[in-house]
Amino acid sequence: MQRTLYNDDHEAFRKTVRSFLESEVVPYHDEWYAAGLVPREFYFKLGELGIFGIEVPEEFGGAGIESFKFEAVLVEEVHRAGVSLGGSGVHVGLCLPYLKKLAGEEQKQRWFPGFISGETMFAIAMTEPGTGSDLAGMKTTAKLSEDGTHYVLNGAKTFITGGVHADRVIVCARTAAPRGEDRRYGISLLVVDTKSAGYTVGRKLDKLGLRTSDTAELSFTDVRVPVEDLLGEEHRGFSYLGQNLPQERLSIAVGAYAQAVAAIRFAKEYTQQRNVFGKPVASFQNTKFELAACQAEVDAAEAVSDRAIEALDAGTLTAADAASAKLFCTEVAARVIDRCLQLHGGYGFINEYPIARLYADNRVNRIYGGTNEIMKTIIAKDMGL
Repeated sequence: MQRTLYNDDHEAFRKTVRSFLESEVVPYHDEWYAAGLVPREFYFKLGELGIFGIEVPEEFGGAGIESFKFEAVLVEEVHRAGVSLGGSGVHVGLCLPYLKKLAGEEQKQRWFPGFISGETMFAIAMTEPGTGSDLAGMKTTAKLSEDGTHYVLNGAKTFITGGVHADRVIVCARTAAPRGEDRRYGISLLVVDTKSAGYTVGRKLDKLGLRTSDTAELSFTDVRVPVEDLLGEEHRGFSYLGQNLPQERLSIAVGAYAQAVAAIRFAKEYTQQRNVFGKPVASFQNTKFELAACQAEVDAAEAVSDRAIEALDAGTLTAADAASAKLFCTEVAARVIDRCLQLHGGYGFINEYPIARLYADNRVNRIYGGTNEIMKTIIAKDMGL
């Protein structure tokens, strides 16, 4: 079936991105993988390419395109190349929606120019040690000073993607005690300058996968955050998180689908080139059947992913829709990548082969953005169960 999600503009963008990855990323990616993060200056190249400004309103220097499709193309091409762009996915995919919806005019004037150029890289800090998916249980506090000019931030966050290179971090903190049994009340979003006194980047976490994406622990000790850097209204942070989680989960679904597509490509190329018993591995019936079964699953994931992207652009993507897309696409990707690794034999276990790195990178998809168990809970609730 002919895919109808993208138009000529998207395909022209795809060619630009593919060329950029081949010249500016692929030759250096092994070095970045060994170092555990991309060079900070690489983000300036992404800024120059215009990646960061696609969905930023024109009045602030962006292209003003109100569509997720260009981001989806970027995700597909990154996984096709078997590389990673560090924390840039969080910068655009997670942080930009919050800034567009919640930032005031003055804040946008201050933050968007640096956001677009890569001079000011953003990350978001939700998860805390011991809380996991229970965001309402966060312990980080931000108390308003007596003169009302700033918040005093104290606490810790973990699993913060982009946390090493970030210049600004959207920190979720408790600015008031829960209201009765409503644990969600009293959480606010603060855009914290990482150069602030008392702000500390702890360990860069040694992860199983996504090794070129800098993931860190953060701690805050009496960090002074100007009230001008409150994002949205005070105490309403939890509701804001809920509004943006569907897009985050769709991003994970799209990434998982793209990983599965890449896995089939890697396995097909490998089995066509690898000879066993005097003929290519791809010529054996088992190989053909395995790849055919994987392709059928990926076709289904494509349909789910594309439908969800269209719904997001139309403003009709629900929390349950996004949860369903994330659940389905990540489970499909896990199965497909595992089978494609098996077709590589022993070489599939060697990190110099992209399928091995893809296998490790994929595993987190069923955990972050809300575990797949949480996705099932959301879907079941929507079913009236």
